[in-house]
Amino acid sequence: MERRGVIKLGAGLTAGGAVLGTGSAAHGAAAGEEARSLAASIKRLYDAERAKAGGTWQAKVTLLDGANPPVAAVDHDSTSVQTAASMNKLGIALGVLDKIDRGELALDDRVTLDADIILTGSGFYFHQTAYGDEITVANVLVAMLLTSDNTSVRLCGLVCPPAEINETLAAKGFTDTRVEPNPANPSRMWLGDTTTAETNDLLHRLALGELLSAGSTRFLLGVLSGLSGYHDGFRRSMSSAERSRIAMKYGADDATRNESGVVFNTAGAPVLVYSFMSQFEDHWDDYGATHPAVQAHARMGRKILDLVDAASIAADAVTLESDEEAGAAGLAG
Repeated sequence: MERRGVIKLGAGLTAGGAVLGTGSAAHGAAAGEEARSLAASIKRLYDAERAKAGGTWQAKVTLLDGANPPVAAVDHDSTSVQTAASMNKLGIALGVLDKIDRGELALDDRVTLDADIILTGSGFYFHQTAYGDEITVANVLVAMLLTSDNTSVRLCGLVCPPAEINETLAAKGFTDTRVEPNPANPSRMWLGDTTTAETNDLLHRLALGELLSAGSTRFLLGVLSGLSGYHDGFRRSMSSAERSRIAMKYGADDATRNESGVVFNTAGAPVLVYSFMSQFEDHWDDYGATHPAVQAHARMGRKILDLVDAASIAADAVTLESDEEAGAAGLAG
């Protein structure tokens, strides 16, 4: 599997290249034991919060350390296929950005925001009431990932149809994460299904630079960590600097409340990936911070960040050159 690098987040997105954890064997042994202890603490926290919130849950929480294999702190029914809701906007973005990496599309390519493509619900395009805008693919991706705009899904379908998105997901090894094509219109889709195991894996591999080019990875992680994004859940009880260290996406639809993200340490290295999905028989109309699952996400987020920051499981990040710089260095050599 090709490693293209991780994007350094820490105190904010850098303009430079990627980061990757490194560590000595001695560090690895000590950190491995600490990671197992930390994993046990996170598992107890998850079990307590899940029981308090009620509902049916699936979860995968993984601790990362450059000197040791990842440690699964929580692996609860993680292969159960469930309604993805807006979580699958990650998969759509992956398909679009992979097409950009192949040179078949560009961030500055434009689509038209026509009135007949508008969807209500989450997002902001539907608030305009007047349309005809020519907007870039970059604009559409930011709207879809940062504010979870529903219209942006249709706009993405104009440049990367659902069949192509599913082909990309399959090619990258995802078997259960799929959007659902609309048979009446080949450019339109419903958000389909996923699992916490595959969403966790997607974000893990994204943070390791294994899914996209350095530029596309930087773009995607930068948007997902944006301070104008969703804060009701995992990032709620955090400072702005702390929030900027978490690249995340949430999804909510009827009974479903989902959230997944990558936590970076202050040096910019990824230290933890979380993915939570849950379904409820009630609270369907509560899409705010008072939903019991969202409250559980918020309590876990604050405590997990404190636990990770108090530990030393991840090595310091080191800056690597971008894809373009690596290519130039190869030519120079």
